[in-house]
Amino acid sequence: MKALREVGIQKAWRFGFYSIAMAFMQWLLFPQLRVPFLKLLGSKIGPGTIVHRVTFFNHYRGGFGNFQTGADCFVGDECLLDLADRIQLESQVTLAERVTVLTHTNVGYADHPLQRYFPSFTSPVVFRSGCFIGVNATILPGVTIGEGAFIAAGAVVTESVPPHTVVGGVPARTLRVLGD
Repeated sequence: MKALREVGIQKAWRFGFYSIAMAFMQWLLFPQLRVPFLKLLGSKIGPGTIVHRVTFFNHYRGGFGNFQTGADCFVGDECLLDLADRIQLESQVTLAERVTVLTHTNVGYADHPLQRYFPSFTSPVVFRSGCFIGVNATILPGVTIGEGAFIAAGAVVTESVPPHTVVGGVPARTLRVLGD
């Protein structure tokens, strides 16, 4: 009941609707069927983009219009995508399997004792053209991954990454600048 009071009836209804839609999307066996379904829900997806079995959450907050891709993107199996704010993939972006993209931070209900230290916020995540995100990487809210950047497997990206840079680790740090 506390959750319903905080989010309101309209967002609760949207949560139910989108949860049913996500269950249906999981039944769509082929990426070629998922893309038109996501477009029907409001996503903007460029031609040639492949979306495998992914999980969207916080869809009731921002809606599927917050998921946008350019042409020829790849979103791998078991990615976890937070639609509290916009996730934008420019052309030829690859999210390998099990990538987590967060667009919000919230420690709990409005009366949670940590709220005063860690207030809730949302911020979009942008992936510039030609970047690659390795398996099991986590991208935090407000991060921009530069054009042609490479994020190593398992990295936790807490800050924006410059173009043509390889980063890895927890937290991610620069390992190499491409072209050097």
